[in-house]
Amino acid sequence: MRDYMTEYRLLADRMAEKGISLDGAKAKLRAQQIETPSWGYADSGTRFGTYPQAGAAITAEEKMADAAQVHKFTGIAPAVAVHVKWDFPDGFDPAICDFATSQGVRIGAINPTCFNDEEGMMGTIANPDPRIRQKAVDHMLESVELGRQAGSRHLSLWFADGTNYPGQDDFIERKHRVAESLQAVYEAMPETMQMLIEYKPFEPAFYHTDIADWGMAYLLAKKCGERAKVLIDLGHHLHGTNIEHIVAVLLDENMLGGFHFNNAKYADDDLVVGSVNPYQDFLIFDQLAAAESKPRAAEIAYMIDQNFNVKPKIAGMIQSCLNIQQTYAKALLVDRNALAAARADGDIIGAEQALKDAYNADVEPLLMAVREEMGLAPDPLAAYLASGYQHKIEQERGIRQSGGGLG
Repeated sequence: MRDYMTEYRLLADRMAEKGISLDGAKAKLRAQQIETPSWGYADSGTRFGTYPQAGAAITAEEKMADAAQVHKFTGIAPAVAVHVKWDFPDGFDPAICDFATSQGVRIGAINPTCFNDEEGMMGTIANPDPRIRQKAVDHMLESVELGRQAGSRHLSLWFADGTNYPGQDDFIERKHRVAESLQAVYEAMPETMQMLIEYKPFEPAFYHTDIADWGMAYLLAKKCGERAKVLIDLGHHLHGTNIEHIVAVLLDENMLGGFHFNNAKYADDDLVVGSVNPYQDFLIFDQLAAAESKPRAAEIAYMIDQNFNVKPKIAGMIQSCLNIQQTYAKALLVDRNALAAARADGDIIGAEQALKDAYNADVEPLLMAVREEMGLAPDPLAAYLASGYQHKIEQERGIRQSGGGLG
């Protein structure tokens, strides 16, 4: 049986030797917040079909209750992102906010659903038809009002707009339509709300996508105003993309607004974060942790966006939160002084080793100490699996027609 307290003391000694504040790292870990997505608790699948699971949530209330379990056991997931048409198909009832609070969570980012309507085949905010563009804008304006009522601070935008064949539409005209639509929504947002613009290189459009990369999202955000930022989805990049470089540039430009965490093996797979390339996740968090110590550090919304096709919903979400927490803890252990000295000396080996030493560190003793201080079980996943909640919802809900998820 592992002696975690002895390991914790040894880790604390190593941190002190490197001039890394143990109390500072623990405070940051206690303050960490990761928003989970309502659609991650519902049945989901691929373009070939949806995979129903016993106990999967359908109603907004069920999603809030399930998300509350993730926060109950991890202590770091107090907010739930919502997708407007999936979660509120009959219209928004503010009573859901009170219900969420009663469960111990709150509504987080508001995601307009701008890709479900059949008439959007040629696009929504880039569509040549002004009527269809206005319909999309109206939906986003309704989402802004929903966010106002829910006290949300983020309007999270993703569009499937693009073309499938050369010559189908004019690139520049579409760019102008997108910019005009986003500016109309931005002007309607309250001062407390931030617009997050997400990008994606392909799918479902396969010739071109209107917001295809971080540069296009950056340009559109700058046109809107200072409360518009770029949202990075880790799965929305072509193979070989250096995401940590993009993170660093956007941080330096004060244009990074948020993350959608997941992992990809081939494209936008929406796999559990850290399940495929955990070292890349660490290098991304290294940039984020380094930026936290700088003056006027950016306030970044950390959100999960994952499609649990075959993995149990709540357990998978807890696993995702713990992987993010672990990666952040490792980034907090980077010896910044040694790294800076190695860079100044042109010591490539020493610089890389400063990162590898932190990445290879066993941070579980540190995380267990933080959880104990927060009144949590040392192993949140095991505690949830032993709680009986999963068995309860499987028995009560069974397998039902999917609703409010990806399929």
